[in-house]
Amino acid sequence: MSTEVVMPQMGESIAEGTITKWLKKVGDHVDRDEPLFEISTDKVDAEIPSPAAGTLTEIRFQEGDTVEINITVAVLDGAAGGETKAAAPVTEDAVAKVEPPPQPEVKAPEVQAPAAAVASAPSPSQQQADGSKAEAPPAPEASPKTVPAPTEAAPAKPAATAKVNGGSADATAEELRRTKSSPLVRKIAQEHGVDIASLEGTGMSGRVTKNDILSFIEAGAPAGSATPAVKAGGSATSKESPAAAPLRPAEGDRIEPMSVMRKKISEHMVMSRRTSAHVTTVYEIDMTRIAKIREKNKDAFFARTGTKLTYMPFIFQAVNTGLRKFPIFNAQVSGDQIIYKRDINLGMAVALDWGLIVPVIKRADDLSIAGLARAANDLADRARTKQLKPDEVGGGTFTITNPGVFGGLFGTPIINQPQLAILGVGKIEKRAKVLSLPEGDDYIAVRWMTYFALSFDHRVIDGADAERFLAYIKELLEEGEFAV
Repeated sequence: MSTEVVMPQMGESIAEGTITKWLKKVGDHVDRDEPLFEISTDKVDAEIPSPAAGTLTEIRFQEGDTVEINITVAVLDGAAGGETKAAAPVTEDAVAKVEPPPQPEVKAPEVQAPAAAVASAPSPSQQQADGSKAEAPPAPEASPKTVPAPTEAAPAKPAATAKVNGGSADATAEELRRTKSSPLVRKIAQEHGVDIASLEGTGMSGRVTKNDILSFIEAGAPAGSATPAVKAGGSATSKESPAAAPLRPAEGDRIEPMSVMRKKISEHMVMSRRTSAHVTTVYEIDMTRIAKIREKNKDAFFARTGTKLTYMPFIFQAVNTGLRKFPIFNAQVSGDQIIYKRDINLGMAVALDWGLIVPVIKRADDLSIAGLARAANDLADRARTKQLKPDEVGGGTFTITNPGVFGGLFGTPIINQPQLAILGVGKIEKRAKVLSLPEGDDYIAVRWMTYFALSFDHRVIDGADAERFLAYIKELLEEGEFAV
């Protein structure tokens, strides 16, 4: 008896996953629910357990391969003692992606770059810096449909012909294939107001790939429009920019390819810079009262809750209050509309040894200091062990990053799209501070001080609002009226 191991769908909008590591090799025995391989998706890195017990007899995709959901990646034989788990149901989108193309000609398989995260948050390019096609290892032969790195891309098909006297069936069919792109591509198109049907895709049967839509947006196309005359790869002919000169490593240089996560982070950061008009304002905040509350209560807090009391839950609660008072910071932009989010879902950037991830505390304003501490510590611990679920890294409405744990005083963080602001917390340390007595005399005291840096999207947030928002958070923290 053999069991097929398929690429799981790790979330509603996930259409593919990249295999980052095989934890077993061919010939190894695997127990049911034992970790079999690791994947990286648009949303999360995760270990995938074996659906049954048996011997791993075939691995159809190698590390680094990006595979669509519901495609078999490995085969187990002799699954004695283990029950086979049912494969995830094939969605309409998945059917659209794996069905054979209706056209007689066959194009090169679609190559989709991994999507971004922090959070929020990064894409390998299909071309090298000099414009030549990137070389990649050959695709496995045993796969029913492979997702290898590109060979020479097939020439793009002509744009759909305009409908005449009732419309063209060929044009309609092509338009349907384009609009049946992956959920991620449709989401990006919706966020930027791009009509997918107007683009000429380079994927199988003319489908618009992620590289196509990102290249079109990066070429400077205005929101709400799309130029049909788009070259293969998605670059508008009138907006092409010269390719950067290729770097030539010197003797002794070490060359290391980017990891999947690093590519996603890179893509996400560049996309955010091109999307939002970034402005950063910095405030100095006196955390002395918070430091005293924490020192007084940390032992009893740990005994009662089983988790450590850090500064972050106080900051989270102050931010929650600020977001309710200034809802524009808990909003998103869609075309020429502003969407004010009902829930406050706080993203918290977590530094990993291999990159950065932004798990999300859902409905954070409903939680007490203890609830925020538990949620934050639990998410951070599971992020470092790759145990997060897809819905725990999506849906954030505002992000907080804490470079201060590494000693940084402050930085200018990049907004985690599609959010409108991100708060960077600097190192909390003792400093000399000039204070004033009620009589007006000044004196120098040792205080616990930090810097807060708020980056905001100047498209919809004015500088005055940013100053009021950060000043309000400063006031809440310096007053120190928190129930622990």
